[in-house]
Amino acid sequence: MKETESFNILKKDAYHFCERFVNDRLTRIQKQIKELEAALSSETKSSAGDKHETGRAMIQLEREKLGQQLAELEKTQQLLSKVPKERKAQTVGLGSLVITNTFIYYIAISAGEFKIEPKSVYCISAATPIGKLVFGKAVGDVFSFNGNSLTIVSIQ
Repeated sequence: MKETESFNILKKDAYHFCERFVNDRLTRIQKQIKELEAALSSETKSSAGDKHETGRAMIQLEREKLGQQLAELEKTQQLLSKVPKERKAQTVGLGSLVITNTFIYYIAISAGEFKIEPKSVYCISAATPIGKLVFGKAVGDVFSFNGNSLTIVSIQ
């Protein structure tokens, strides 16, 4: 198998890793919201009225926080849906698999490290510090991150 084909498979796998990351978080947040709603509906008025009201207020605050997380996750999901799966370009952009002399980056969403032996791919957003550094760069370009000099070897 040619190296280009190998990197194309790696790129598809990284995209699916990002999809699973979003779907897993979505499932977790939705489960937490359901649990909070159940807790809120099971809160019964007790003789300790202030304690009851404090409990309801705490649950309501937690629900609002989860609602914000859900809204952020929906934005992430929209961004991921716009990532081109078959991007062929001379410069780094959304959907690029960037191979440097040290690391491999997939420019999509911030989903963390995707390990597929013997390689690791860092799934990052274009808005992250490293994403901003590599965006628009071409093969052979050198950039510095955390005191390390990195050279772009290939863009898939």
